[in-house]
Amino acid sequence: MTIVWFLLIGLAAGWLAGQIMKQPGSGWLQDLIVGVIGALIGGFVFGLLQIRAVGLIGELISATVGAVILILLLRRLR
Repeated sequence: MTIVWFLLIGLAAGWLAGQIMKQPGSGWLQDLIVGVIGALIGGFVFGLLQIRAVGLIGELISATVGAVILILLLRRLR
């Protein structure tokens, strides 16, 4: 069940990051991939800053921040 929650949070975070960054044409699969990778990045960044993401909302915020960072990095590489 934990994997299901991780994927759902990743999907929501990817969608939110796409809305924040005004990324057109992203589908649910791209949102899921960006959100899951963003969750890993967000967890790493929050760990470096010694910020604890507690609960569902905290995890969603962390994943969204990581997804926004990922989108920024991908835009810079293009």
